[in-house]
Amino acid sequence: MRHFTAHGSAEGLGVSSGGLWVAVGPPGNWPGCDLPQSCPVQTMDPEVSLLLQCPPGGLPKEQVRAELSPAHDRRPLPGGDKAIAAVWESRLQAQPWLFDAPKFRLHSATLVSTDSPGPQLLLRLGLTSYRDFLGTNWASSAAWLRQQGAADWGDKQAYLADPLGVGAVLATTDDFLVFLRRSRQVAEAPGLVDVPGGHPEPQALCPGDSPLHKDLPGDLVVHELFSSVLQEICDEVNLPLLTLSQPLLLGIARNETSAGRASAEFYVQCSLTSEQVRKYYRSGGPEAHESTGIIFMETQSISRLQETEMWAEFCPSAKGAIFLYNQVQGSPI
Repeated sequence: MRHFTAHGSAEGLGVSSGGLWVAVGPPGNWPGCDLPQSCPVQTMDPEVSLLLQCPPGGLPKEQVRAELSPAHDRRPLPGGDKAIAAVWESRLQAQPWLFDAPKFRLHSATLVSTDSPGPQLLLRLGLTSYRDFLGTNWASSAAWLRQQGAADWGDKQAYLADPLGVGAVLATTDDFLVFLRRSRQVAEAPGLVDVPGGHPEPQALCPGDSPLHKDLPGDLVVHELFSSVLQEICDEVNLPLLTLSQPLLLGIARNETSAGRASAEFYVQCSLTSEQVRKYYRSGGPEAHESTGIIFMETQSISRLQETEMWAEFCPSAKGAIFLYNQVQGSPI
């Protein structure tokens, strides 16, 4: 069982790489949001930890802001980044089809009080890359880098790429949630069960291999974050965009099997039945090769899913999405 301890803060409910803290003061300071005074976060699974849990129901795009800054990038590795280059060259020799691409890096997230109904989430983002992910989060030295980050900066994620992912808890009209069996050919979590997901792409806003923070306005970054999860559903499940609701952000989970890489998890409703979704999936899609099958589970069964043998078949990102769904959208575990 993994715990995060609540700490007092005058800013609001927030998270940094090191943990989670809760506002000092009455919940009434945040209209429409009844927040607890203490909030230990536990997942009961060592593969995943919850970095941020949104208020009940989740947050729409209008209540999320993003701040891009070089100050939110990872720190250069002790002794320089030659180790990252070495890992990348080694991977290219074994898998010459790999290519690098920029990604958003999550530095921290804070729920703050605003004049608008309910709290607003501020995401502090930097820039990173797939290359840096392989050379930090996915490297054999990842555990040491986390220890060193905590010692040097008071932040165990300081030296890690931490590219921000997205995932979707997708619900059908007949009360099923949609999961995918990952292909055994994918690099991460082969053969395990996942939710549809991927990454928001800086290149969608600023073409080129090296986008600059100043060229990525916060409002457009938030739009990309929310639209990217819809695009992943379209590409992986092969559903028409018009059948999907606007996403609601459930929270942010960390995958502890990849050194705490963060993923924003969303709730999306579909205007189709499970059988209609199955037919669309079977007819293929742009990313059909990433999965080998589709799985439907009744929404009422999700709260007890961890008690079943099936739980071991879920990858960490899916576990994080399920925990957040149960706490924010469904019935708490």
